[in-house]
Amino acid sequence: MSSYSFRLYVTGETTLSREAEANLRALCKNRLVDDYEIEIVDILERSALAEEEQIVATPTIMRLAPLPRLRVIGDLSDHERAARAFGLPGPAIRDEGRG
Repeated sequence: MSSYSFRLYVTGETTLSREAEANLRALCKNRLVDDYEIEIVDILERSALAEEEQIVATPTIMRLAPLPRLRVIGDLSDHERAARAFGLPGPAIRDEGRG
């Protein structure tokens, strides 16, 4: 099980939806490496879930884990601001096979 879990609410296959997904994936890859999972929810297909979670605008990203749940509305194009909003650690340091 991953330490971080996100749910991205989108409205169809729009440019904004694709940008939000790409930005979330890049942010997670950079900050969390492989310790995350992302669920994409199209509110046109799963309106009951969107209503239950009181989603009023898209894209909306919810951090489901770790608790507390947090939500950010927007495409996450400002990675630093998004990382702070979700309480993510600093950029991961990768071993490039030096030696």
